[in-house]
Amino acid sequence: MSISNSFKHLIFRRYRDKEIERHNLNYLFWECTLRCNLSCLHCGSDCLKNSEQNDMPVEDFVKVLDDIKSSGTADKLTVCITGGEPLLRRDLEQAGIEIRKRGFRWGIVTNGLILSQERFYSLINAGMTSMSFSLDGFEQQHNHLRQSNLSFQKVMASVKMAADFSKNGNFMFDVITCVNRFNFDTLPDFRKFLINKGIRHWRIFSIFPEGRADSNFNDLSISRLQYRQLMDFIAETRKVFGSQIHLNYSCEGYLGDYELKVRDYFFFCRAGVNIASVMCDGNVTGCLSVRAKDFIQGNIYNQSFSEIWNNRYQIMRDRTWAKSGKCADCKQWNKCLGNGMHLHAGLHSGVARCNLEELNNS
Repeated sequence: MSISNSFKHLIFRRYRDKEIERHNLNYLFWECTLRCNLSCLHCGSDCLKNSEQNDMPVEDFVKVLDDIKSSGTADKLTVCITGGEPLLRRDLEQAGIEIRKRGFRWGIVTNGLILSQERFYSLINAGMTSMSFSLDGFEQQHNHLRQSNLSFQKVMASVKMAADFSKNGNFMFDVITCVNRFNFDTLPDFRKFLINKGIRHWRIFSIFPEGRADSNFNDLSISRLQYRQLMDFIAETRKVFGSQIHLNYSCEGYLGDYELKVRDYFFFCRAGVNIASVMCDGNVTGCLSVRAKDFIQGNIYNQSFSEIWNNRYQIMRDRTWAKSGKCADCKQWNKCLGNGMHLHAGLHSGVARCNLEELNNS
């Protein structure tokens, strides 16, 4: 007997409430640099080749790990090193070794532009167990978004290294694609391309107005009709091609009837619930897309991370403040809780984008 989606969602909401109550930390982003060797049109952090913000020293981040370990804030933790472009740092291996010493797993998100075979195996030897590569379509579309004529060629060489190594087991990699109006029509052919390249895990997200992407949003974003077509494409890929490539849509927002069709899970913004981030300047937030001043919970140079995690984050665990504006009278509030935190510019701004509204009005 099949279980209705409404009953599944009732069970899920009980699970979600328990997760919020426990708020066990299991995923930590470290923004190790704001320097980047690309100038992507959709960058939410507005990273630059030469950042005014210095890289955080490894030893400062290690103090965070020691605090997490000694305080019991997390038993099992995955650290995701990101930026900027983390490969610009020459001491990632040192950081990785320190992460592994404390019993935590780690991986990186990279554009792959400067990943050599020597560096790849150096990172593996330092305990890296996962990599995520930004790959935004075929050469023309990818290079346009990344503002580089070499980016596609370089990232594909990096993906091949990861694909070959992953055959040995105990190593995971995926590609992340930002869907925009320039690559939208190529998605079916791009899916075939990824499958033929041995890529088994694929994530898709859409443009949201933050950082450099804010000024380019109207030029890059897809239409409401295309957004619904994107959901249909993801649902079809999961149903028809699921044995060849596993595709998930990002945790951007509640999707109504598309829930569980385009993701493995019901929508749940875990920022501040299970996910935290240490930013390059020491500020602490939820995920790194949640950068608004109202949502910065503290700074590791002023207090311990565990104190911040245990005593702050109330606004991410109780989101009744978000029940305003278009969310105030929404009948789907209990399933959505005001959409992803990253779509709020502040406590009183209202949500920048309602995914359900996009779908219902397409």
